[in-house]
Formats: sequence, structure tokens, C-alpha cells
Amino acid sequence: MHQVDVLVAGAGPAGTAAAITLARAGRDVLVADKARFPRDKCCGDGLTTLALRELEALGLEPQILPTWQPVDDVIIGSPSGRTATFPLPRGRGQFAVTATRLDLDAGLVDVARAAGAKVADGHAVTGIAARADHLLVEVAGIGPVATRYVVAADGMWSPVRKMAGVPHPDGYRGEWHAFRQYARNVTGTAASAMHVWFEADVLPGYVWSFPLPHGRANVGFGIRRGERMEVAEMAAAWRDIVNRPHIRHALGPGAELEGRHLAWPIPARVDRTSLTGLGGRVLICGDAAAVVDTMTGEGIGQAIVSGRLAADSIISAGPFAAPAAASRYERSLRRELVADHRMSALLVRALRHRKGARAAVRVAGLTPWTRRNFARWLLEDEPRAVIATPRRWHRRFLARDGAFSS
Repeated sequence: MHQVDVLVAGAGPAGTAAAITLARAGRDVLVADKARFPRDKCCGDGLTTLALRELEALGLEPQILPTWQPVDDVIIGSPSGRTATFPLPRGRGQFAVTATRLDLDAGLVDVARAAGAKVADGHAVTGIAARADHLLVEVAGIGPVATRYVVAADGMWSPVRKMAGVPHPDGYRGEWHAFRQYARNVTGTAASAMHVWFEADVLPGYVWSFPLPHGRANVGFGIRRGERMEVAEMAAAWRDIVNRPHIRHALGPGAELEGRHLAWPIPARVDRTSLTGLGGRVLICGDAAAVVDTMTGEGIGQAIVSGRLAADSIISAGPFAAPAAASRYERSLRRELVADHRMSALLVRALRHRKGARAAVRVAGLTPWTRRNFARWLLEDEPRAVIATPRRWHRRFLARDGAFSS
């Protein structure tokens, strides 16, 4: 029988973050994923400032990702047709990047291996049984593995979550649903800037175009489940959306869609999700924990945070104090993410109607200062909930801009 300190199910950003953190702390870690890497993952391919900081801390080197594309400007369009450009700070590091998940996830798997974690891609977790002081995990092609902890980072439909006895409610299909396709020969502003369009018929969702190297872009749209557009209508609406004049103009006259379009559900209910199971020996991370931002549908940074916090909790509690690890993990994750989640949920209400979306774009674009700092806030340079504490917000943003220090 194989024995490890921690078994991580899933080799995406949450799972690899946990594995890297644990391996660097001297723990014996096995990462099992049913997919073989590199593998594609449905995603908008955008990395926020939060994600970039977490990736840097994990030791991911940008040069190993062929599709790594820094972005300096975010262009937002309101339902009225008005657009505003929000510049990111120049000369102070990278605040937004795009990179395909094919490259990003494979790069993180390489970092995990280099840190000392054993990675068994192409091997799914097929069963878990609780014992007095450990778990016995069945891994396809490997056999039984005895471990003190399992980190469940195996996606929204997480089999491990179900095996641990904490499935999502029956019928749960996520708060968001997203739809994307790649484009080539992109020559307009979408070749270098991130675009977000608040189209009236998809509110409180949005349409995006995120640039990639060599004249390519990730183009798509996301909707909130249960709002104006039904999930079943998305494929039929796609051709109309991507051919709207202002979107075609941003892509450029020669832009062409390539490959097939893909759609996927997005879970965003971290404030209402069970995070542990089997007496605290299973810690649930990433999409399995529904950590995605409920306003934007972005979840890479949040996934990495959750994986890191799960690993820190295991390291702190040690192998024989699973309830303490579970309690620490639940407290730390809710402290890191739930306040932002609730603030985002409030902002979604304002974006349900075109008047709210128009007002948001207009106010955010009033002055150079609001444009610069709105972009940083949108891309999670600061916790989103910082807006709820005006004094803290002003001190942080103004001090960084050199207006005053505190």
C-alpha cells in the first residue's frame, strides 16, 4: 500500500497551490488528476492582480508560458454605447495578464513537481474510506493510498466532495454560465487591451475579449443563471453578439473565429458551501468550494488562495489534529474571501439593469484618478470589500498614488 502525508485530488490552480505549499514544507504529497497535462480548460484566460501575486509567490516564472501576455489597459463599454479606457499603472509590475489555461495549468504542474510533489496525471480518485486516524483512497492505476488528509480540488462536479459526504444540493448548476471561443487575425484594440462590454441583453453578465499573443484573443460572454437569458439560448445568441458592430470594430475587420465554442458552469457561493468533510480530513478548494467571484466569474486567484490556505491549515494542525485543520481552514478562507463575495453580490444587483451599468461606467470614468483606481479595484489589486470602508479605501489608493501617506 502507498502512503503519503496528503493526497491532492485535482491538478488545477487550487490543487497545485496546495501541493506546492505542502511539498515546500517537507510534506510527502501525491497529486492525482484524471486528465493528462497539458490539457485545455474552459476559461476566459484572464489573470487578475490577485492571481498574479499568488502565482509569483508559488514561483511560477512567466517565461515558461508561451501565451503569457501582459495587459496595460481595460476598455469597458456600457449599454448606452459609451466606452471608457481604464489604464493600469505603468512601470510598477504587472496588474493584468492573459495566458491560456493549457499553458498555465501545465506550468503549475511543473512547479509542483519541481517542489517535490509526486504528480499522477491520468489517474482519477475513485473511492475514499475513513479509518480511525487516516483515509484510504483508491486511485485508478495506482491502487490504495493511505493518507492523513485529502485536498479536494477536483472541480465543480467534484467526485471527492461527494465521496466525503458533502455534495452540492440536488440540481445545483452554478451561479454563472460562460461561453467562449478563440479568434485569430485580431488587429483592433482587442489585440492589446482587455475589453468588457455590458450588453443590455446579458446583464448582469457581460461580453469579453482578452488578448493573446500572435493576434489571437479569447472572446466570450457570461450570464447569471436565472436572469434575462437562459443557458439554452447562449449558443444561438453567440453569432449575434460577436458580430455586433462595436465588438467587430474592437476585434478588427479581418478577425475570424477559430476552433469550436465551449460553455461551462461557474460556481460562486463560497458563503453557503461546506468546506470540509470526513471529520476534517477532507479540505475542499477551488471550484469544488465554489470560491469564484460572483460579480465577474473570475476564479483563478481565489482558487490559488483556497489551495494555499488548505495547505497552511494542514501544516499548522499536523497529522493528528484534523478537526483543528478543518476549523482553521474554514476560518481563514471565509476571512479571505467571504467579505469580497458579499460585496460583489451587492454590486451584481446594481448591474442587473442598464441604468445601473451605465451609471457605474460613467462614475468610474469621471477622472484620471477614478479610471486608474477603478481598474485596480476591478482586477483585485485590493480586496473588493475595501470599498465598504471609505477611510481605508482612500488611504490605500491615495497613498499608492503619492497623494499622501498614512
